[in-house]
Amino acid sequence: MDILLTFMDDPSSIRSVIYTTNAIERTIKEIRKRLKPMNSLNSLEAAEKIVYLTIQDFNERWAERKLRGFAEAQEALERMFEERYC
Repeated sequence: MDILLTFMDDPSSIRSVIYTTNAIERTIKEIRKRLKPMNSLNSLEAAEKIVYLTIQDFNERWAERKLRGFAEAQEALERMFEERYC
């Protein structure tokens, strides 16, 4: 049970960035939104292509964005893992 709470040892600025799933949930919602109007797809490849293109679109739009609160978390992470950032 203790291993499940190890993230509580991290600074509070990092915790919300670690356990949030908002970006994942938003991506799944967008994929469903794009697949729903297409009642039937010709093949599994067609569905995979739509999913791939949707994720590519998200990657391009979100490439320069940071998660809310990540600026503070990034500073704390850099202090925690200073040897990796130098």
